[in-house]
Amino acid sequence: MFNKIEKLKKEKNAVILAHFYQPDEVQSIADITGDSLELAKAAKNIKADVIVFCGVDFMAESAKLLNPQKTVLLPIKDAFCPMAEMVTAQDVKNMRKKYPDAAVVTYINSSTEVKAESDICCTSANAVKIVNAMPQNEIIFLPDKNLGSYVSRFTDKKVILFNGYCPIHDRVAMNSVNRARTEHTNAKLAVHPECSSDVVKAADFCGSTSQILKYVNSSKEKEFIIGTEKGVLFELKKNNPDKLFYPLADDFICANMKKTTAADVLNALKNNINEIKLNPDLAKAAALSLKRMMDIC
Repeated sequence: MFNKIEKLKKEKNAVILAHFYQPDEVQSIADITGDSLELAKAAKNIKADVIVFCGVDFMAESAKLLNPQKTVLLPIKDAFCPMAEMVTAQDVKNMRKKYPDAAVVTYINSSTEVKAESDICCTSANAVKIVNAMPQNEIIFLPDKNLGSYVSRFTDKKVILFNGYCPIHDRVAMNSVNRARTEHTNAKLAVHPECSSDVVKAADFCGSTSQILKYVNSSKEKEFIIGTEKGVLFELKKNNPDKLFYPLADDFICANMKKTTAADVLNALKNNINEIKLNPDLAKAAALSLKRMMDIC
């Protein structure tokens, strides 16, 4: 299967991008792995004609927004992000009416329609920097209330939250933290800002997936409790074979991120399935919000 994938990649001038939350087998065949920001940057700079995006729908859409001339394939059509589906373009319009002086900063975990109604996008890695770079003193931050709450700790601006969240990160409670701390007394706790504020405040480190990787890679500590989707353990173990990793919760798994298999990647490459196609007018507006982010970060 690997040989077939490699052969098709050469024939079609294709590249495989995979998020850190993808299954191990998918990460192992990817040309580039990363978090949302890293993959957005990679997609923008790629010279290939075809991008096979192993992730969820908003990620593949973002790659298409940044590369409208390229073919972007999503191996699994119904790999969606529950958080992204919690907010609509109409929700953004309603909040703009309620807070007319506020800028709309939208997490990249959102649909093309929502991005098109936003002033600028952000990722968990750059959200604080983006919010502080905005000239407005009021910020409508959506859809993730937990990431927005985390950002509010590092800015003097008024951050207006939308009631969206990642079901996988949000459901992890303090009892999981207390249990993990008890079971692994020598381990440092690193969590994602999509977790609840209580969990974030209890952690030794909070950051995006790539920032958690950098924290662990540079640390002299040998044991870590990881508070984000378990897929990141593949990269952590690969880079740090001498360190031990424990998931903060056993069910820290995004079912949608785990839908893609190596066979699906092969099928996408072979048959050009699930090509991302976007409304041109929406795409133009949505791409602008992403490009504004890229200009700052």
